[in-house]
Amino acid sequence: MSDTTKSPLNRRVFLGTAFATLGAAALPAQAQSFNGSTEFEAPTTPAVPRANVSSFRLRDWQDYFANTTNGVILCDITSRALHYWSEDQSVYKLYPTSVPLTDELTRRGGTEVIQKVENPTWTATASMLERNPDWPKSVPGGSPENPLGVRALYLSWPTYRIHGTHDTRKIGRRSSNGCIGLYNEHIIELYGLAKVGTQVLLI
Repeated sequence: MSDTTKSPLNRRVFLGTAFATLGAAALPAQAQSFNGSTEFEAPTTPAVPRANVSSFRLRDWQDYFANTTNGVILCDITSRALHYWSEDQSVYKLYPTSVPLTDELTRRGGTEVIQKVENPTWTATASMLERNPDWPKSVPGGSPENPLGVRALYLSWPTYRIHGTHDTRKIGRRSSNGCIGLYNEHIIELYGLAKVGTQVLLI
């Protein structure tokens, strides 16, 4: 990490490359638990124009999974939302997410959580460094510059994760290099609910 200790990371270049020309950051949406109600709890702060609002289409786990063993996570890339159902289906969560920048970076299909990591270390892939040669090769866990935020669910697909982010501008947008991103407070909650073996489907 000698490169990063000599000069602080430029958040506009590193974490916010896709958003350098944007104005004020959008307000975070609230995660919603549903207990027979389908009403989405919107922020009470006055609305501002923004392009990162998830459409939050409600989903039924039965349409995508044969069962809810170990809990299930459905990542809806089109509506930029993540759905979670517990194994006994008593808990349902809906979170706004960031999604991959392009179709080429997007992977769809079934996988599962194989590891849970607190304050994960971020390591750039070769393709990331090719596209962004000024990026550091890695960022330690716990750093405010870490693109993985405070928690990560590692999937059986190499380099794919569901993780937090400190750059809240990314949520609700096409902004990732392939992963699914959540607000840090939401990934902390999901991290506590999910387990190794939780089924994951990206659609």
